[in-house]
Amino acid sequence: MKRLIFVIFIISLSHGDPRGKLYQRDRVCQEFTMLGTEKFSAAAVIMNSRKYSNATFEEIGHLVKAIVSLAATCCAKGAAADCYDNGASALSAKSCDPKSPFPKHPGVTSCCVHKGLERKLCLADLKQPPKEFPTYVEQSNEEVCDAFKTDAQMFSTRFLYEYSSNYAQTPLPVIINSTENYLSMVKDCCTSDKSTLCFLKKRLQRQPLHLLTVMSNRLCSRFDSFGVDKLKFSAAIMFSQKVPSADLKDVLTLAEQGTQVLVNSCGFFTDKNIESELSEHVKQVCHKLSKDERVSTCCKKTSIDALLCLHSMPAAEPIKLSKLQLPTSEKLCKKGKNQELKKYIYELARRNTKLPEVFVDKLHESMADMVEKCCSSENANSCLEKKKAQLSEEMKKYISEGNELCGDYNKYPFSEFKEKLIKTLSSKTPKLAAKKVEELAEERANLASTCCIINAPPVYCKEKIQKVIGNLCRREPCILQ
Repeated sequence: MKRLIFVIFIISLSHGDPRGKLYQRDRVCQEFTMLGTEKFSAAAVIMNSRKYSNATFEEIGHLVKAIVSLAATCCAKGAAADCYDNGASALSAKSCDPKSPFPKHPGVTSCCVHKGLERKLCLADLKQPPKEFPTYVEQSNEEVCDAFKTDAQMFSTRFLYEYSSNYAQTPLPVIINSTENYLSMVKDCCTSDKSTLCFLKKRLQRQPLHLLTVMSNRLCSRFDSFGVDKLKFSAAIMFSQKVPSADLKDVLTLAEQGTQVLVNSCGFFTDKNIESELSEHVKQVCHKLSKDERVSTCCKKTSIDALLCLHSMPAAEPIKLSKLQLPTSEKLCKKGKNQELKKYIYELARRNTKLPEVFVDKLHESMADMVEKCCSSENANSCLEKKKAQLSEEMKKYISEGNELCGDYNKYPFSEFKEKLIKTLSSKTPKLAAKKVEELAEERANLASTCCIINAPPVYCKEKIQKVIGNLCRREPCILQ
């Protein structure tokens, strides 16, 4: 199946590069003939559901139908030599039609202003961002079997679409194994006399594979959103808040190792086994942070369960540490990747373990921007010294607001939390109308429910936090804006 999906991927790219057309056609036709329409179609569903993870089932269906039709027509005996090339080019042209039934993508319009090879290459590179909020919900055994017995083919196709689009960043070998395993379970159990017992047994056997699918998707999604450098920094913050007693050197080493695992394993086509790579990383975490009781408890579990345990571990309670000082202007403007600022943020996170990573990341981003502007000015030292006093006050307010918001959210039931928000906002802004106060409270409650949790979605929360900062800075220019 992995080889087949590679061939399906060729179809998407084949109209983008005029070289090797016969080779591409021959590869596609060889696999199509050997595997047949059904398996070829399933591979197309998986690949395109991953590539266009926000497309509708109908849109993916239209695209898959076109791909399978292209292969069936041009791989038939007696097909014209240019059939495949012309058909693939026609797919590109159809993608640019405003009435196209294919998946919609913001980048399509910008690609379609080009012509010829440039347009085809542009379209081939399109890919939708991964879902930050998964929508896949597994049905009950009875619902699964009813759907399977009604139309097994439709059930399989819809499952492949939903599962692949929800776990679009899961490495290809894992998603293939997981979908094949699930469909095999359904086929066996829905035709068994002891269906309930069969599902119970096979779901237990399947659990580690499904967990690997979920975890690798979550980690690779962060890698896709952050990139290498930011992911290292994010991982360092995570370790610093979960184990504030850890040595900085160990934290940075583990962040580096963990990021390298994802670099090796999260590509569309990779030969690296992410399960073994993650298992090795878990061993390193357990070795270096074993003095922490909670880490030690997680490390008693099997590899993939230990990973979930460590990943889901909430932030630790703050520990007593010395007062933190901003680095000197000379250190902040030192050439390089500004390690001094990163070390400062790391120390800040250790002292504010309950301030979620997404809040800390926003703080770092704003400070880095301020430092860069000052260090590139004519009088960097004067600029930084002037900004430091303002920054110090703004940081206190920002951290206080973030800690209060997330602290209350995690402390009180949601309805009580919202009531407290309204009272707090009313006392802080007595001139605001009651309706406006309720709107602000609702906005902050929504922010807290999504972003005051462990492993909060980074892209969504970045936008939400920006609005909160905007409210903090509504009266005057703000460094943290």
